[in-house]
Amino acid sequence: MVPHTPVHMLEPHAVSRLRTARLSRSAKPFLARGGTKGERCAGCRLLPSHCICSFRPVVPTRSGMCLLMADIEPLKPSNTGWLIADVVPDTYAFGWARTEVDPALLKLLADPQWQPFVVFPGEFVAPQRLVQSVQTQGADKRPLFILLDATWPEARKMFRKSPYLNALPVLSLNPEQVSRYQLRRSRRGDHFCTSEVASLCLDLAGETHAAQTLQSYLDVYTHHYLQAKHQLPPALGGAEHIALKSLGH
Repeated sequence: MVPHTPVHMLEPHAVSRLRTARLSRSAKPFLARGGTKGERCAGCRLLPSHCICSFRPVVPTRSGMCLLMADIEPLKPSNTGWLIADVVPDTYAFGWARTEVDPALLKLLADPQWQPFVVFPGEFVAPQRLVQSVQTQGADKRPLFILLDATWPEARKMFRKSPYLNALPVLSLNPEQVSRYQLRRSRRGDHFCTSEVASLCLDLAGETHAAQTLQSYLDVYTHHYLQAKHQLPPALGGAEHIALKSLGH
């Protein structure tokens, strides 16, 4: 069992820091739908009455996550990259821009401890770049999954216009299940939210417990989000919470 870290001891993670930096550049305040300024918990972005900070699981993983985030993604309460950073300690987050790249991102991609994989659908990628399993070049290298956290049109643009990703292998996922994400619906059932993609990557890397934990945490977050939206209390004894607790959280 992995114990909870007390909420007051948690440092702001990569997505939280990116959100703060993005807000500091805003000419006007960002007001999420369904709430006014100051209503949301700083730790989980939900209404205080539906806060999930006390349920946050932190799972040690060998894998790392690198989120390339479209401009306003860090600001959206429905963004699930935040959940990845909650769960996976080695999560990095960078804002994406077509004309510039953060030097810290290039440094991360060149770090010899990591084997980066860009996660993207294979139908849009040259066959010679595609891989469907997580095999690192050397036993000492750890997988680093690069996730394009954006709407689907934005993600395709990011993939095409990020030359620093061109030399990296592309991991194409072929999941059989249908997305359970309910907060921003794609017309296609095989389009997954960022947190679901990260869970699939962890599973491929052999980190089953972390994958299941992240998926269950997403289910808890989704339940609290939707209950708040409909002005209903969260069902703390419901299936989502029981599943997360059964994983030791």
